[in-house]
Amino acid sequence: MQIAVITAQGTACQVLGSDDLTMVYQAQYQPGDKLRFTVDQVPAFYVIRVDGAMDEAYVYLTQDTVDYPIPFDPENPMNLTRISYSPGSFIGQLHYITLRRARPEETKNYRNLAKNVMDQHDDVGCYPHVHANVETRGESLFAARNTIDGVLANACHYPWPFQSWGIGQREDAELTLEFGRPVDMDELRLITRADFPHDSWWERATVTFSDGTSEVLHMEKSAAPHVFPIRRQGITWLKLGQLIRADDPSPFPALTQIEVYGR
Repeated sequence: MQIAVITAQGTACQVLGSDDLTMVYQAQYQPGDKLRFTVDQVPAFYVIRVDGAMDEAYVYLTQDTVDYPIPFDPENPMNLTRISYSPGSFIGQLHYITLRRARPEETKNYRNLAKNVMDQHDDVGCYPHVHANVETRGESLFAARNTIDGVLANACHYPWPFQSWGIGQREDAELTLEFGRPVDMDELRLITRADFPHDSWWERATVTFSDGTSEVLHMEKSAAPHVFPIRRQGITWLKLGQLIRADDPSPFPALTQIEVYGR
């Protein structure tokens, strides 16, 4: 297996090994730099840390090489590409990156099957992965990936750690969560953004599953998680849609996090 930092000049740093790889990259990232993770077995579960300021990502890889572009926007003084990440991530001269195989007991654990802190906008064979038919103004602060990054703060709408999925006032907004393999679930949680009175909320939504079934979800104005006991076996994806906004002056409902518990 391999971890590498790829720059405009080529491979700037790399670590090879059979398992439990750790790399410390001692240089400042530049525009266009990316991390490259190469594994020797797919499909399979791996645990990856893309930065010392971020949680590990427990992921299911379906391709043997995954590139992770460093969030960087030198043309914008506010660095809007990185605004949905911790201010301490990807900066400075020391970067801590790891890669290992998931242990058998981890694979069997009951957990949040939706969480992937290293999810990207495009499908790169790294699951779970989430995508949507709209993201407010195309900004990273309102990207679909924010709903599975494990950050639950929902009392504001800007900046980190208050990133969310924004729907740009689209009435047909939909968000799709792909697991990359069959999973069994018994609970769905939605954490909606609660920056009242700036925010509105959804009174009703419909979740559709890969097996063709669906459930109507009823919600209320709340900062607490909306918890739904829903059992499904062998599903590979779910879609959240038919979002019905409450009768409220604010036109801005948003989703902070989606969690799916099971095995």
